[in-house]
Amino acid sequence: MNIHEYQGKEILRKYGVTVPNGKVAFTVEEAVEAAKELGTEVCVVKAQIHAGGRGKAGGVKVAKNLDEVRTYASEILGKTLVTHQTGPEGKEVKRLLIEEGCDIKKEYYVGLVLDRSTSRVVLMGSEEGGTEIEEVAANTPEKIFKEEIDPVLGLMPFQARRLAFNINIPKELINQAVKFMTGLYNAYIDKDCSIAEINPLVVTGDGKVMALDAKLNFDSNALYRQKDVLEYRDLEEEDPKEIEASKYDLSYIALDGNIGCMVNGAGLAMATMDIVKHYGGEPANFLDVGGGATAEKVTEAFKIILSDPHVKGIFVNIFGGIMKCDVIAEGVVEAAKQVGLTIPLVVRLEGTNVDLGKKILSESGLDITAAESMADGAQKIVSLVK
Repeated sequence: MNIHEYQGKEILRKYGVTVPNGKVAFTVEEAVEAAKELGTEVCVVKAQIHAGGRGKAGGVKVAKNLDEVRTYASEILGKTLVTHQTGPEGKEVKRLLIEEGCDIKKEYYVGLVLDRSTSRVVLMGSEEGGTEIEEVAANTPEKIFKEEIDPVLGLMPFQARRLAFNINIPKELINQAVKFMTGLYNAYIDKDCSIAEINPLVVTGDGKVMALDAKLNFDSNALYRQKDVLEYRDLEEEDPKEIEASKYDLSYIALDGNIGCMVNGAGLAMATMDIVKHYGGEPANFLDVGGGATAEKVTEAFKIILSDPHVKGIFVNIFGGIMKCDVIAEGVVEAAKQVGLTIPLVVRLEGTNVDLGKKILSESGLDITAAESMADGAQKIVSLVK
């Protein structure tokens, strides 16, 4: 789950991480009022969307008076920002962060992420702040420093100090940087983050170490114990189909293709998308109905797939271990009848109660194409759609 920059800063402030003063605004008038309350000579008007690259897309403006705040807020609110992370369709800006300006002396990068190869959290830092960390990794990898954190001990002060020295934080500000990184790590662990990224971390003219931007992502599987984080969820930033899927505990991610896929198990779902592409098709989604899906769940999954206007055919690929093929078949038949299915449907069933499942499909009276294998099913749906 993603949250907005201003929300991330609210969380970090509670952990002693220094962030600029700022206020969220949903209208131009609120933006002007927020700037008045801040009372600083310079304000920054920042678009709040769940994507990076806002500055390059014109979503961050520096205002030197209230008239400029009004002008920039009018320009940005309601604008569709297209960045490298939004895709060509972009995202509409519906809220702004009005923030005090600060005297930036130097920009750095600091981030926390889980290294899956070691199953440990890694603290990363670079003196190349303000640019995409991927660009730094590609062009000057020697400027990225890492500290692997022992999960029992947590981030040790000497590790934070070593990273601060390595990225050339001024010596007189090392202790501040250590406090900053420790607070960031504590927030990452306490709030079940998957990413905590500060880009840029800045050193200011008055000697502060400050988070000028903040990106926090959270492990969705831990949200049941993070009620305060869940309140930050902005449904307008999410795909409506993915929101609907979450209500039924379905793992759904929308893609750009035209072949809807309904599969049980994440690994099989990935393999299904690969084999559809192998035979020249384009998957419209990743959809894992899980190991214990009911007929109702399958019906809802079908409806979600069909709510995508780009879908021209559906491939159901089920391996029934815990899942029973007859339950899947009942769900497929019920869903097809409810929605009045008019596009090609290919079903491959294998596993528990497979014969009963195939019988239910064949006796349904619906136009369902049976497949003997995953490859056979992929070839058939690609051919039917084309």
